Amino acid sequence: MNAHQQFIDAASNRHLDWLESEAIHIMREVAAECSNPVLLFSGGKDSVVLLRIAEKAFRPGSFPFPMMHIDTGHNFAEVITFRDKRIAELGERLIVRSVEDSISRGTVRLRNPLTDSRNAAQAVTLLESIEEFKFDACIGGARRDEEKARAKERIFSFRDEFGQWDPKAQRPELWDLYNTRVHPGQNMRVFPISNWTELDVWQYIEREKLELPPIYFAHEREVIPRNGMLIPLTDLTPAKEGEQVETQVVRFRTVGDISCTCPVASDATTVAQIIAETAITQITERGATRTDDQTSEASMEKRKKQGYF
Repeated sequence: MNAHQQFIDAASNRHLDWLESEAIHIMREVAAECSNPVLLFSGGKDSVVLLRIAEKAFRPGSFPFPMMHIDTGHNFAEVITFRDKRIAELGERLIVRSVEDSISRGTVRLRNPLTDSRNAAQAVTLLESIEEFKFDACIGGARRDEEKARAKERIFSFRDEFGQWDPKAQRPELWDLYNTRVHPGQNMRVFPISNWTELDVWQYIEREKLELPPIYFAHEREVIPRNGMLIPLTDLTPAKEGEQVETQVVRFRTVGDISCTCPVASDATTVAQIIAETAITQITERGATRTDDQTSEASMEKRKKQGYF
């Protein structure tokens, strides 16, 4: 390794050290200031990073909060398998609440519960879970570089008694001082890796040797080219009349509800190869892979105002 490469690697590690230190501080701030927090864990790459941050913040003790997953029932099987495996390794408590149960209660109504996207419906189930357990803070892996609405978030993002978010009523966070005060029924959404980029996440995953669900790496999958995206062929997302089904080598940049999450063409089978691809891409991961964000520029903001994470 030459001196120039050593300099680059050292600078990268200093940058990751700073981001990690900030995230650990935020995680400990939640534990110190909030009475009943929960960490949202889906099995995706960002929540995997959050688990490592929590380990560094609180091990060798147990986490001072449970973990929770809002399961749409339309998740990729590989991700759910990984989720349960990781939780078992940690020996921590996982709460699972299902959109399917909200549908059964009638609090979520879809035209076709078997095939319609349940992504936005997660907001209802999340708010019901917050009320059930009286959580006053939900820790999640959202990042500002993902999408315009998320760029408006504070680290500690206030939600009113209806679980709604008002981007014009957020609290100042000067000098990294956080106001965690909430009244009964109100809560905070907390984003310890808000200042990270997709590239930072992948570089941290490489440095920490973190395991991920296999669908993040290149594999063959049947897809349907549609409107510039690759729709995964599943029972929930069949081909329309006149569409061609192709087998391509793809990977997922983000994971979520099958009905709205698309892979990208890629032959990257290692984290290092993914880092190289990420370094030159000009399209955000949600812009390239989430069909629910394509309806309008304000689609995410509308969902967030209604309680979406």
